Amino acid sequence: MGTSRTVVRVPRARRREFVRPAMVQPAQFTERELDVMSILWREGSGTVAEVRDELPMELGYTGVLKVLQILETKGLVSHTKEGRAYRYRATTHPEIAGIRAMARIVEKIFHGSSERALVGMLAERELDADEVERMKEILDRATRRSAVSESPPESP
Repeated sequence: MGTSRTVVRVPRARRREFVRPAMVQPAQFTERELDVMSILWREGSGTVAEVRDELPMELGYTGVLKVLQILETKGLVSHTKEGRAYRYRATTHPEIAGIRAMARIVEKIFHGSSERALVGMLAERELDADEVERMKEILDRATRRSAVSESPPESP
């Protein structure tokens, strides 16, 4: 006795509605996805055509649409209907995505060494005095936090 199966055909135009957004994971962007996200972060939102016009490389309308759909599936972009077009917006803040991306870079490329990552990040950059001062303050705060977490508990 065979098992009976019913196959439901979903029209191509509606298939996208049935794709569940992925569980929100740390943002992992391809280069094109990062280009698109950068535009959405900078501009606040954009239609496929607007994003396409801002891209540094030549990419067709359907290519941009596909990147936006992938980002939406990842839970990093949402859209609203605006006339005949959709307006896309980033759902994650650039600083949060940047922190997560940097953590991956430190772990995967610099094998967990923040020092090596910092040296690598600053090796090819010109820094002004204000940037250097702000970085010193950040390092001082990190040093104080580290000292507090490493100090032995006080005995009664």
